[in-house]
Amino acid sequence: MKPNNRFLNAMEGAPSIMRTNDFPDPYRLTSTAPCAKRRRNLRFEEELAAESSVTEKMTVLEKEFIVANKLGIHARVAAQIVKVASQYQSEIWILKGGNKVNGKSILDLLTLVCPHGSKVHVSACGPDASDALNALAALFQTKFGEM
Repeated sequence: MKPNNRFLNAMEGAPSIMRTNDFPDPYRLTSTAPCAKRRRNLRFEEELAAESSVTEKMTVLEKEFIVANKLGIHARVAAQIVKVASQYQSEIWILKGGNKVNGKSILDLLTLVCPHGSKVHVSACGPDASDALNALAALFQTKFGEM
């Protein structure tokens, strides 16, 4: 016994291309064998373990600097810091007053609001961390080229 529905009655005369049963269900999982999932998870875990062993070998170096230039860290100074920091592979983080920002992002640096005399902690983690910190130290010591 068929239901009395205009939609179903209209679909009976339609070609088979138009019927909804002919289309694959987009939410149905087709080829996700459990063993394939396990292999993918194992690969991910192996990559994660390799990545963590690499980060364990890298040391984190930190230095504290005092912003000695008259205007503090403003847009031009932040651009100089980013330019120097971006030359190195190491991750560079700048901390002031509990706020930790990426040293390779000019917008992040400007959110710190560092006026003259404020103390900032710079940390670097990576293969060239000491070179990066030395280059940033030179910037802070020369007052970013300002008087």
